[in-house]
Amino acid sequence: MSTIGQWRLRAAFAVRLSEMYGREVPAYTTLVDVSREVNEDVLRTRGADAERLGSIGRVTAERHGAIRVGTPRELHQVARVFGALGMHPVGFYDLREAAASAVPVVSTAFRPVDGEELDRNPFRVFTSLLTPADPRFFDADLRARLERFLAARELFPPELLTLADRAAADRGLPAEDAERFLELAVQAFELSAEPVDRAWYRTLEKVSAVAADIGGVRSTHINHLTPRVLDIDELYRRMTDRGIEMIDTIQGPPAWQGPDVLLRQTSFRALAEPRAMRTEDGDVVSGALRVRFGEVEARGIALTRAGRALYDELLGRVDEQAAERPAAARADLARAVWERYLPGSEEELAARGLAHFTYRLADDRPRDGREPPTALAELVREGWVRAEPVVYEDFLPRSAAGIFQSNLGAEGTRDNDRQGTAHDADWLSGAIGREVLDPFALYERQQDRSLARVARALGRTAPVR
Repeated sequence: MSTIGQWRLRAAFAVRLSEMYGREVPAYTTLVDVSREVNEDVLRTRGADAERLGSIGRVTAERHGAIRVGTPRELHQVARVFGALGMHPVGFYDLREAAASAVPVVSTAFRPVDGEELDRNPFRVFTSLLTPADPRFFDADLRARLERFLAARELFPPELLTLADRAAADRGLPAEDAERFLELAVQAFELSAEPVDRAWYRTLEKVSAVAADIGGVRSTHINHLTPRVLDIDELYRRMTDRGIEMIDTIQGPPAWQGPDVLLRQTSFRALAEPRAMRTEDGDVVSGALRVRFGEVEARGIALTRAGRALYDELLGRVDEQAAERPAAARADLARAVWERYLPGSEEELAARGLAHFTYRLADDRPRDGREPPTALAELVREGWVRAEPVVYEDFLPRSAAGIFQSNLGAEGTRDNDRQGTAHDADWLSGAIGREVLDPFALYERQQDRSLARVARALGRTAPVR
């Protein structure tokens, strides 16, 4: 019997999840269609340069999803499901600190980590965990009620988890088992038709709409799905022209003439979806909840630790200027700051050690008898070595919080006079039961491996730097 490998499981899961979400949220299908149109137009206009950060095949297939769970046990189980697909937890994001409103979650992203696996299918799932122990959001009584509610539910059936463990151990599943695994996995993230306890949901909603979406129901669901687009500003215009209400801004770096770095994101606003609601006297009535939306992203170059520190510094400068000039458009302020302080070319980003690249020996450099220089920058400048940007595969906590906030119906409540519960990557690793990987280390390893190959090709024993 043929075996379906992990990357094929991952690709099939992403496609089926997208089809399911399109049926549940038709505006998402519009978003995917417009993204495809924009990508085709950009490819026609820019040619090969449009694929500098990934082939059009990869970009068209690319998706990331977002889910929310309530307990470490649920997070551990979802890690088993994604582990079946060759996806690992990467990065720690504390949205409690990144958001001005009440977003009581910490997050990671499950994704492939090997370059070849990413090229095959780069599906990611941004996964958030509720923090009931944080007293800034939940008093002792509400925390106890919430934890009892969460402990009594089951998000993932045992059959799914058993198949997931087999797929992870064997790096795939026989075709029949693969089909069953995919069926159960997609079902686990569908929107449940079970009536929502209206009073309980509203109790949590007063604290945080995100908390209500996680802990106010007895299931989980895809919160949003995200295609990748090559021109997010053009997509924003086209979606608006089609009458789709978008959030107010594009999160992340501004549009400017220099290299695209990190991640830019926007979304259409969360839609009011009909849901069955159970009242205090036990009746089931029609209601509506506004929690799910469609996000879109444009990915740029992965920055080094130094580059990320510069990015954060520039955000601070923009914040200061926006506070001093509230009437000015933030996008214009940000663009001016970027043009003043951020290198305007890939070459300068590389030379200053601000961004990650993979390097390879050039095939087409004319043989002129000269010896290659020793320094990496000179090897690139003189055409001995080609530098190719590493795509940023991860997320930005401030941008994620901004998307969440833009789709909340209310700010919620938080008591900033209370001390928050400390959570970090080590704590989250313990909750998941596997190490949360450092994205910077992954990019560094990818770049260092390419430099080692260059050194070997040049016949050198010392690393190229």
